[in-house]
Amino acid sequence: MALRWIGLGTTLILLGTPFVSAQSPPDSIQVEGVPEIPKALGDSLVQYQQGRTAQFQGWVGGGRAVLITTRFAETNQVHLIASPGGARRQLTFLSDRVLGASPRRDQAQFLFEADEGGAENYQLFLKDVQGGPPTRVSDGKARHVSARWSHSGRQLAWSSNARNGRDMDLYLVEPGKAEPSRRLKEVSGDWSVEDWSPDDTQVVASEYRSINESLVYIIDIKSGETTRVSPEPAKNEPTISHGEVRWSPDGKALFWTTDQGSEFRRLARFDLEKRTQATLTDQIPWNVEGFDLSDDGTTAVFTTNEDGLSRIHVLDLKTGKEQAVPELGAGQVGGLRFRPGSREFGFQMTSARATTDVYSYDLDQKTLTRWTESELGNLDPSGFAEPTLVRFSSFDGLSIPAFVYHAPARFKGPRPVLIHIHGGPESQFRPGFLGRLNYLIEELGITLVFPNVRGSAGYGKTYLRLDNGPKREDSVKDIGALLDWIGQQPNLDPKRVGVMGASYGGYMTLASLVHYSDRLKTGIDIIGISNFISFLENTQGYRRDLRRAEYGDERDPAMRAIFEQISPLFHAEKIKVPLMVAQGKNDPRVPAGESAQIVERVKSGGQPVWSLLGLNEGHGFAKKQNQDYLQAAEVLFLKTYLLEPGP
Repeated sequence: MALRWIGLGTTLILLGTPFVSAQSPPDSIQVEGVPEIPKALGDSLVQYQQGRTAQFQGWVGGGRAVLITTRFAETNQVHLIASPGGARRQLTFLSDRVLGASPRRDQAQFLFEADEGGAENYQLFLKDVQGGPPTRVSDGKARHVSARWSHSGRQLAWSSNARNGRDMDLYLVEPGKAEPSRRLKEVSGDWSVEDWSPDDTQVVASEYRSINESLVYIIDIKSGETTRVSPEPAKNEPTISHGEVRWSPDGKALFWTTDQGSEFRRLARFDLEKRTQATLTDQIPWNVEGFDLSDDGTTAVFTTNEDGLSRIHVLDLKTGKEQAVPELGAGQVGGLRFRPGSREFGFQMTSARATTDVYSYDLDQKTLTRWTESELGNLDPSGFAEPTLVRFSSFDGLSIPAFVYHAPARFKGPRPVLIHIHGGPESQFRPGFLGRLNYLIEELGITLVFPNVRGSAGYGKTYLRLDNGPKREDSVKDIGALLDWIGQQPNLDPKRVGVMGASYGGYMTLASLVHYSDRLKTGIDIIGISNFISFLENTQGYRRDLRRAEYGDERDPAMRAIFEQISPLFHAEKIKVPLMVAQGKNDPRVPAGESAQIVERVKSGGQPVWSLLGLNEGHGFAKKQNQDYLQAAEVLFLKTYLLEPGP
């Protein structure tokens, strides 16, 4: 490497790249079985590791400025943008990630929620926009979530498991006053605050029992008197699920999303005096997701999940008619919030060729404004693969949707395939910007397939329930049917197929390897469940009953026998291909023991196993340094075990 002085005083500039023979893991990651990362591989990944995103967090101080979260160092932090396209001014400076922020209405303050070491005992902090250190509002120990400002901005309500580590009670505080927070309601289960009444005398709260069932209540702030307002299901009707809940500006009604009487969640208005419900989106055969109401009560803006893609709708609440909005292309939209006192709403949007950025739309001016343009390093996303929606028939004839990102045409011959299975399990792969995964497609020529197996959200509540309890392995059989489909595609190589997934997707990865090792070349398990019994016994108490509602109760002998039958740990000897496992040490959802036990069991069977443990991570790797190393290890693993021609 040549060195020379280039006229910057006494500063020596090295022209070229310093010699590094290989990339070792950072001190924050323990590895076993992972070889050193070749320098050339690390260098090739850099441009894919520099991308950023911007998430909309709300309007600030009654004016036209916004808060966003984005990353300029290791983790996402809160930034202020004073005008569209303006500079991002960083407001929080924590070593751990900020989960979200909530502006205090008509004041230059905001509340933010922060993690510590990935343990998900989220804490609440109050911060002035102009500067100064944040003030912690919560206790510094327990888990605190779903914080909501009152309309006046004087009071704050949220839920926390501070009492016993399990039940999510409701709390109140007036930030800035000497009085400590007080418990509004002691509950059993998972409750959260949804919204405040316009006069700040009541809150509406939801009790989440499962993705298939939730109840809605109104609670008086002074007395704590609680009244259930969500309806009982009709005779022979399954349980009812509610999504977001908002109080109407006139205080006479609640707006919520509900699947009552329908396969999908619809937007509905519940009259508080008459106790009657009117659905507003009967004509849309898809889930209504996030929504917001204008301050004058005349307009609702909402998004629908239409076969995995987002669509924005604007509804005139007086006439019931939709208003025209611009087509935003195929992607994902979230974070809808009206600017106070206006008919302009902000949101975030992403697509296959655009990372997540912040926008707003003014209904009166009919203007779309872009607020951020997040950097993508040296990448040009205009040629990135766009998803193709396919459907294949499973073992029982059920149609299973999947999104396929094909390798570029410059890669000749049938391409290797990586099946990427979402977590949840009550989740859904929805196409947006793939970020780092684009490296696999663009540089290695791997075709990525993202199936939404039975049990996935977004396709109606019947589809959602198809993998519950003893039906768990039916979703694994869907992967077998996907392998059949891959074998029928002339541009895909059925002898070079791998599988990967995170969380529940990690379980699906391990289960697929148990059942289909003769048809798969490798698997990557990220924070996955290896044994449902030990998982349910060791996951955090505030999650345990919710997970039992989905998976089944390990204390029931019949269900325990099923878990022994389907848990990959008990059948690890059937995994006959190389395995990579990554885990956060502080994971409160899927404890680190789930990864440790499958690593040891598969190793004892003689298979190559690469394992990574993030010492300062939880349910996934959140810090950039750790993400970069994990990606390098994943790519090296796939190059080593997947890209070689099949036998």
